[in-house]
Amino acid sequence: MTASSSSKQTISMEEWESKMSEVPIAKGDLNQLVMNYLIIEGYKDAAQKFSEESGLTSNVDLESIEERMQIRFAVQRGDIQTAIERVNELNPDILDTNPRLCFHLLLQHLIELIRKGEDEKALEFAQDKLAPHGEEHPELLRELEKTMALLAFDTKKSPLGDLLDFSHRQKTANELNAALLAASSQPKEPKLPALLQLLAWTQAQLDEKVNYPRINNIVNAVLEDPASSGEVSQG
Repeated sequence: MTASSSSKQTISMEEWESKMSEVPIAKGDLNQLVMNYLIIEGYKDAAQKFSEESGLTSNVDLESIEERMQIRFAVQRGDIQTAIERVNELNPDILDTNPRLCFHLLLQHLIELIRKGEDEKALEFAQDKLAPHGEEHPELLRELEKTMALLAFDTKKSPLGDLLDFSHRQKTANELNAALLAASSQPKEPKLPALLQLLAWTQAQLDEKVNYPRINNIVNAVLEDPASSGEVSQG
């Protein structure tokens, strides 16, 4: 190691790669990481192809991914009734034992009614389906009140427009997807994003102490030699 102009030490590419080569990484573990991501995120065809090419046998029925994704897609396009029906056909206990998830699905259906301008149906649905949930679980009432406030505004100009964004459908879809995964004894989230977050955090800690071969572009994951760039990018 040599002192840099900023008084931080510099680790050469050669030294860094030498240290990395000493860390045992099993190919099977990497394959499991990839398969975990494909299954959790619902890439059925890719998971099947990867299983064939890697020789990795999954303990998950890959055909079940298709059903889970169809339910998720139904929520994403705003067809909440279809999503609920398919969940109940697959496993009625999922909604029976998860009142918050059930409430959020019904709430999303209410939002879809308001989006279509069906205000009378929305009011009736809120009174018949959502109000009873609010009585049993008072902590959910605030979400219902916020959603009902959409009726007081033009949906295109509403200050509560975030409820009408696709991101809100996606949030509900993710919550349901996690419940479906948990019901089949699978992890709720893939491991890979968490590892990438750990990489970003670790690099941020190292940035304060040394110059080192850094991954600046997570897409290509290329180590950049600090000697060739002069100083390490903080981005």
